[in-house]
Amino acid sequence: MLGQVDAWPAEHVAVGVLRGGAEVATHGQRDRVLPWASVTKPATALATLVAAEEGILDLADAAGPPGSTVRHLLAHASGLPFDGTAPIARPGQRRIYSNTGFDVLGDVVGAAAEMPFEEYLRAAVLGPLEMTTAVLRGSPAAGLRGSLDDLLRFGAELQRPRLVAPETLTEATSVQFPGLVGVLPDIGRMEPNDWGLGLELRDAKRPHWTGLENSPRTFGHFGGTGTFLWVDPDADTALACLTDLQFGPWALEAWPKLADDVLRDR
Repeated sequence: MLGQVDAWPAEHVAVGVLRGGAEVATHGQRDRVLPWASVTKPATALATLVAAEEGILDLADAAGPPGSTVRHLLAHASGLPFDGTAPIARPGQRRIYSNTGFDVLGDVVGAAAEMPFEEYLRAAVLGPLEMTTAVLRGSPAAGLRGSLDDLLRFGAELQRPRLVAPETLTEATSVQFPGLVGVLPDIGRMEPNDWGLGLELRDAKRPHWTGLENSPRTFGHFGGTGTFLWVDPDADTALACLTDLQFGPWALEAWPKLADDVLRDR
């Protein structure tokens, strides 16, 4: 089943399946380090949630443009654009996917923790999850590199959380600022464009990068380097993928088919 990725136009592909927080199958070079691109954002979000549970910040703290909070930044609702520091909407008005928002978030967490964000990410998330190859170089929005092994360790945390309380993960995978319209990058305008805290929510979105078999409760993220991670709580299944090929039409054909095959094979 996973062998279908060998037909993808990428030079390097590694995929893995989790069920119940445990690995059940992989295919490809699981130890090859590749860019995670925007799949970095869920890791940055988890570090922020750890910081909130530690009491070094609060999701209601002011952060970003006037009127914005940490929660707004996590949910792409701060009004900041994709790139750039000048807001293009009022906080809570639109869902604007923002790399800048997550860079600001990294600064906020680092300042609260009194250390560079990459050090806090290592201490709060990467180290405890034994993600030994994963390293943040640069942007908290897109700077992680790591292996499939480490992406699977992260996925297992999103299935069976140990670093945050289950209630915190439930909040992170619930709609924040319901009803906001926005564009799902490289896919199209969604009404609504529902997000949790650093995690995109599938809900009833069409088209989508997950499969038709995925439940509306599916959450996750994809990256511009042909990378993705999704978790379907109803199926208790997660699928992780790293490639070295830029996201494009090939992914919107290949990824949903792989997802459907994985979910039908339970």
